[in-house]
Amino acid sequence: MVTVSAQFSRQGGQTPGPGLSGSTAKLFGDNSTFSANLEMQTSTDDGDNMTMPGKIFFDEGKSRFEMDTAELKGGKMSPQTAAQMKSIGMDKVIMISRPDKKVGYQVYPSMQAYVENALPDQEASGSGNDFKIEVTELGKETIEGHPCIKNKTIVTDKEGTRHESLVWNATDLKKFPIKIEHVEDKTKVTMLFREVSLSKPAADLFEPPSGSTKYDSMQSIIQQVMMKRLGGRKPEDQ
Repeated sequence: MVTVSAQFSRQGGQTPGPGLSGSTAKLFGDNSTFSANLEMQTSTDDGDNMTMPGKIFFDEGKSRFEMDTAELKGGKMSPQTAAQMKSIGMDKVIMISRPDKKVGYQVYPSMQAYVENALPDQEASGSGNDFKIEVTELGKETIEGHPCIKNKTIVTDKEGTRHESLVWNATDLKKFPIKIEHVEDKTKVTMLFREVSLSKPAADLFEPPSGSTKYDSMQSIIQQVMMKRLGGRKPEDQ
């Protein structure tokens, strides 16, 4: 449902980001374009909790999530790892998802570098017509100053798989889902949107920045950084 790409806290070096395509896009109803500050929270029964703030842009299934790893709270990233990432320019990350192209971009703006990856099937496939949604009203609450209707939503994909979430739809913001909560692989995932704008984001936000170099893998980017530090020599030559 609301996928967490590459679970940062559990994989020690991968970069996380929200997946807002596929069945998740159905939760936004008629709000097909927007931008907002997004706080994403994950928690498990064993206390492995993480809070990840960032900026999200969304346009007809395409998404862009900007984050700074220095702002992550919790998780299993050590201070040493965080400092090392900052020292080589990998602390700021942009995750771009392009279901229309079936690819995603992991961009490191400080390094002017990016990696292109194939999107998982659940993110790359499926139009809005491939998903059916059932909504059950549970009550009314105020979230982040917005009057909301709290709903239980069940999105069913074309294979018949059901994805259940709690969604708080803001009645003063065209029913925008200010808060989304669900359980994924025994992990509770909460997404909280602030300072929402329903304006259409610029198209170039969903492309790798001009002037950036494409690399085959994260290892290639890191090797290039190390080579520059070593005056063009490969680390294994030392």
